[in-house]
Amino acid sequence: MHIGCPTEIKPQEFRVGLTPNAAREAVSHGHTVTVQSGAGRGAGFEDADYVAAGAAIAETASDIFASADMIVKVKEPQAGERKMLREGQLLFTYLHLAPDPDQTHDLLASGCTAIAYETVTDARGGLPLLAPMSEVAGRLAPQVGAWTLQKANGGRGVLMGGVPGVGPAKVVVIGGGVVGTHAARIAAGMGADVTVLDRSLPRLRYLDDTFGRDFKNSYASAGNTAELVEQADMVIGAVLIPGAEAPKLVSKAQLSDMKPGAAIVDVAIDQGGCFETSRATTHEDPIYDVDGIMHYCVANMPGAVARTSTIALGNATMPFMLALANKGWRQACEDDPHLLAGLNVHAGHLTYFAVGKALGIDVLSPQLALKA
Repeated sequence: MHIGCPTEIKPQEFRVGLTPNAAREAVSHGHTVTVQSGAGRGAGFEDADYVAAGAAIAETASDIFASADMIVKVKEPQAGERKMLREGQLLFTYLHLAPDPDQTHDLLASGCTAIAYETVTDARGGLPLLAPMSEVAGRLAPQVGAWTLQKANGGRGVLMGGVPGVGPAKVVVIGGGVVGTHAARIAAGMGADVTVLDRSLPRLRYLDDTFGRDFKNSYASAGNTAELVEQADMVIGAVLIPGAEAPKLVSKAQLSDMKPGAAIVDVAIDQGGCFETSRATTHEDPIYDVDGIMHYCVANMPGAVARTSTIALGNATMPFMLALANKGWRQACEDDPHLLAGLNVHAGHLTYFAVGKALGIDVLSPQLALKA
């Protein structure tokens, strides 16, 4: 199979879909790999590193899309990239279709087969290709939130860990999954007073047993959430419903009850955001103010630490990428139902039910798509 990796063109996105190590593995399995010139530079990989791994270098993205059987990326294809996709081509990347009808319709019109990293599952019910970026984003959230809290950035001017005689920042993390756990650990390590909210009692018990001395946890009822958000200096949104649009858990009206200059960090913004006032921003212009509350809603947070993120993502995606290349997508998905869970689009059909529900589009079951 011919595997192609174009340069990411989303603003301030420095990650790359294939590391030189992944390219070397694919070549060793007999596949052809072509990487766009400069694609890895933002993550610290030069063209020479890919050539040494056995890959070819193409000058333009159009060269990649025109020749490759499988396109491997990081972020969802942008409008110009979607025009280059073709019938029968395989796209393997993050998609986040539920809040993005334009992308969804373009992928359906292209006739391609698209497998989304964020909906591939594992035997434990986890999301193995989302987890590494969730870990990165979770660990970044308190860091960027602390920066947002600085007075020069419009924040309250509160130091995360306080100082002797002055209390620490109060941080509320909504969601106790991978993102929330990593965010709480880092915020607590910075000395903040941290509370994690979740609706799963088993998850709350796990957090209490594992991190009870580091941070608190509480049940995420509407009333409890509103009360803790009102008291917070920083609120980190870390909720996830796989493949679906994120629920809105804090309304615009509630902002008036928050402390002036409090910071909101919406890690769920890729799935539409979990605050009513959230809208996607970029690393170039990450913060905006709504009613005196500072919002940090960068849609590709891990791109800020591109080398760490690229290597972590490459470690997770490589086995699946090799399975798709070695067997073809049909056989690979037939052999692995967890990979089949990643199938979102095939030959003009939407194949992921949560996206269909969010966008009001009829869905063909992935099992039927295998036979189509």
